Order: sequence, then structure tokens, then C-alpha cells
Amino acid sequence: MADEAFQRPTNAGPQSLVRLLQDFTLEANRYVDTAGGRNDMHRTDLNALAVIMRHTAKGTVVTPGILRKELNLSSPATTALIDRLDQSGHVVRERLGSDRRQVQLRMTPKAFQDGGAMFMPLSRHMGTAMAEFSPEELELVTRFMTAMVEATIAARQEASNGGPAQSPPPHPTK
Repeated sequence: MADEAFQRPTNAGPQSLVRLLQDFTLEANRYVDTAGGRNDMHRTDLNALAVIMRHTAKGTVVTPGILRKELNLSSPATTALIDRLDQSGHVVRERLGSDRRQVQLRMTPKAFQDGGAMFMPLSRHMGTAMAEFSPEELELVTRFMTAMVEATIAARQEASNGGPAQSPPPHPTK
């Protein structure tokens, strides 16, 4: 499948912004698939490492149950995922507590090294693109992207609860 040339929208209305977010998501997924594929890693493997990294940065313990819930996987799929990450040297299982039944997942130095190498080109290109914007513009984009992530989370939660599939009321303009 040949890549189509990206075309910047002609206006900055809500529809164009939604389309840009869709395009960004698609391109980010393509990058993850390409980078992961070159390293014999599935997208789910990379998503799992991202979940573990995020929780570790917050100081929270990451268990297989947390991974299963956040990635929306079955228990057997979660076990297979953790087995792959363990066998590839990216994750170790550690037993916690006095009864040693709870398993904690930790990323290895190899995971950080491989992840850095995989995502360095993306980071470099994004850094170059961001350098074109002022701190004030980056703050505005940060607020916008935060609102879009929160809206997406709310929509996912609504969809998982079988909530209404109707369009929300229009957002008031300033």
C-alpha cells in the first residue's frame, strides 16, 4: 500500500482539527508498527511497555491485572504478552509481599535502551517541528491536546458502558 502525501487542511475549523487528529493517530500507529516490526515487537508489546513506564514514573506497582485492564486483554493474552516481553529481555516478573503471590512487572535496562533507539527518530523529528513554535503556542497546543485526550477517554468510557451513541450538543463558542 503506497503512502498518500499528507496535505495540510485549508482551514482550522473543528472538522479540520478532528481530521488532523485522525491523521496524527494513523501516522503514529504506522510509526509504531514500523519501528516495532523492525525490532520483532508487536504494537501490544510497545503499548504494554508504555503502560509499565507510565505507572513506574508515578511510583505505582504494575501487575498483570493492571496491564490486562489497561490494554483490554484477556487473561491468556496478557500472559502471552508478558511471556514475550520476559523472553525478549524487556520485562522481569518480581514477586511481592510476604506470601509472594502478587507479581510486579518491571522494565529492564534493555527495554529502555531498545525503546530509546526505536523512538529516537520520532523524538528528533518532533523536537525539530516543535522548535518552530513559541512557548505560548506550545502551552496552547498542550491545553488543546490534553482536552482531546480527556474527551477521548470520556468517549471510550461511555462506549464501554453502552452509553448513548448520539452526537453531543454543540460546544459553545467564545
